[in-house]
Amino acid sequence: MARSHTVLIHNRQTGTCHTVEVPADRYVLHTAEDQDVTLPFSCRNGACTACAVRVLSGEIYQPEAMGLSPQLRAKGYALLCVSYALSDLEVETQDEDEVYELQFGQYFGKGKVRRGLPLEEE
Repeated sequence: MARSHTVLIHNRQTGTCHTVEVPADRYVLHTAEDQDVTLPFSCRNGACTACAVRVLSGEIYQPEAMGLSPQLRAKGYALLCVSYALSDLEVETQDEDEVYELQFGQYFGKGKVRRGLPLEEE
């Protein structure tokens, strides 16, 4: 049997906390669901940010988290759907839009959307 780690999950969306025992060889999200803990998710393959958390303490391994930039990973963000606990963990769910903005906001225009501009100036 694989070693397991205690993962404390603060779910900001529901205002609840859950403690789950996660084997070192299983994804955190899948194991939490097996223990009747409902957490945010969408794609289940590390491509979106719906299951994003901020690691408050402990170590996590997420080699398949293509939905997070190396910069966000370095700042402590993780995707629970493709994350393995390397130690006991404490994590906090994040708002998907906040994480998306942190990752991609620099690439999109800011400010008020302007509509009805002519294609050509006459």
